[in-house]
Amino acid sequence: MASLARTILEEHLERGELIPGQEIALRVDQTLAQDATGTMACMQFELFGVDRVQVETAVVYVDHNILQIDFKNPDDHRFLQGMAARYGLWFSRPGNGICHYVHCERFAVPGKTLIGADSHTTQSGSCGMIAIGAGGLDVAVCLENELQRPWIQAKDVILELLRRRGVRGGRGAIFEFTGPGVSTLSYTERGTIANMIAELGATGAVFPADDETRAWLTEQQREGDFVAMDTGDTGDFDEEEHLDLAELVPLVAKPSSPGNVVPVDELVGTELTQVCIGSSVNSSYADLAVCGSVLRGQQISEKLVSATATPGSRQILDQITRSGTYVDLLMAGVRMLEPACGPCVGMGQAPPSGSNSLRTFNRNFPGRSGTADDQVYLCSPAVAAASMLTGVISDPRELSPAEIPERPKARPAVVQRHILEPVPAEEAASIQIPRGPNIKPPPEQKPLPDELRLRVLIVAPDDISTGDLSPDGATVMAYRSNVPAIAEFTFQHRDKEFPKRAHEWGGGFIVAGDNYGQGSSREHAALAPAQLGVRAVIAKGFARIHRRNLIAQGIVPLLFQDPADYDKAELGQTWTVSRLHSIAEGEDELETEIEGAGTITLTHDLLPREREIVVAGGLIRYLKEQQPAGV
Repeated sequence: MASLARTILEEHLERGELIPGQEIALRVDQTLAQDATGTMACMQFELFGVDRVQVETAVVYVDHNILQIDFKNPDDHRFLQGMAARYGLWFSRPGNGICHYVHCERFAVPGKTLIGADSHTTQSGSCGMIAIGAGGLDVAVCLENELQRPWIQAKDVILELLRRRGVRGGRGAIFEFTGPGVSTLSYTERGTIANMIAELGATGAVFPADDETRAWLTEQQREGDFVAMDTGDTGDFDEEEHLDLAELVPLVAKPSSPGNVVPVDELVGTELTQVCIGSSVNSSYADLAVCGSVLRGQQISEKLVSATATPGSRQILDQITRSGTYVDLLMAGVRMLEPACGPCVGMGQAPPSGSNSLRTFNRNFPGRSGTADDQVYLCSPAVAAASMLTGVISDPRELSPAEIPERPKARPAVVQRHILEPVPAEEAASIQIPRGPNIKPPPEQKPLPDELRLRVLIVAPDDISTGDLSPDGATVMAYRSNVPAIAEFTFQHRDKEFPKRAHEWGGGFIVAGDNYGQGSSREHAALAPAQLGVRAVIAKGFARIHRRNLIAQGIVPLLFQDPADYDKAELGQTWTVSRLHSIAEGEDELETEIEGAGTITLTHDLLPREREIVVAGGLIRYLKEQQPAGV
């Protein structure tokens, strides 16, 4: 049987063929945006003069920039609520829950396609849908047997894949989970795996829509959305991975990469100052309940400065309150946070300087926590719970059996009543959208010159993250709707002089190693460099989503034909890249002169339409050029 991913893609194919490396067009059923990316995305949407969103379901969530310490974030929230009303989107209020979890509760539908302005939109693949976009390869992950619960968890499944393949091991691929072990995983356990598939650089993950999916949708009072969808058989995929769930051990990702994974017993005894549970990836009832059961009647170690818990949605907050888990955590000394991204994106609860923080989150890139010299470890809720008691990284298999309280029946209305419905089209046209003083229009895109003669602004290593380019944290993220302001924080954790240099030199080039732009999908990681005059990034390789964002903003993603030429790059050199307009005519090689180092050849992997977009100066300019006169 063909893979489920291929089946869904074929049903939504509008143009092209499903051949790796070929450009295709897909019909999109749903879109997702959140407040950190949504304000700028909405303002760019406005530029096209469309009266209504054109997809079945569009949702905007407020879950990232939830701190309201001055006018900036509240103004963004008000703006997004107005945009949703004007253009026909659902609007999820602040505190209602983390977008990925709430989308799984209220909107995910088997067999549909979802595009989200957030890299962890992949979590909805737990419902048998294609979330994020189209991949090149299909990778089958065949799961055998069953997890040794409660101390081995779904987090250990995805950490094992990261241990095997690293943060580049899924580029261009959709991972499809099959085999007898899949049926033993709950819907939310599947969500944990699908969420963190993004950390492999993958396009998405897809699980079957089976009895477990039906049970979830029935509890969410959405049984009518269920469609049975089987995954493919092994042998029908480009690559295969086999995992015996019964043989997994608790795993931990060391600082500062999700791919730096080792068994927990290699780290037992590592001193901690902080432990955090929750975030989009481990904030289900089961995740929090196992921690509550371990901590019941106990208290967190005096070695810890803080311990926090974040439920994924109001619905989960309601369930842990009714089951007693909330009280178990509260009495043990855990700080209970509202349902939002919170410390996962550096929005409060930063760890002390130079200390170790253990988190059940999905990323541990340098500085993401809000502390520049952080040392963040990633783990399962079981490892986190054991470590809260001791103040050091601990193996949960040493604990006594846990008595986990039964999950109370879900009450979907707790969430649904705080998701505002789209305003009818006849009313929407009269709505005025409020804009605060921190909300600035997106920078105007400019056509690409045929020749670029600019200086090298930075020579960056492998695995530069979008968090390096546009940092997390309460201070920086408050400027997500103000690109000129947020641009001043570009490369803050790597090179504080980068923005000043870019202003003084009138822009320039970024030279980088492999996997440039890994991590978050944040468009600001391209918008901010563009604002500073960066016209091209020259790298050994690019992360998929960031590569597309560079193209959309008119920054040319160029590749070294010979990766060894990376070693010739020096800060401040003048590079001359000629005949750039020939890219749109089909040219693949560009001769480039390096001051004092001779000539090298650059190339690219641009698809036909992408060639035209970069020469036009970005996606908005390109689409406007395609519009008929008078439109």
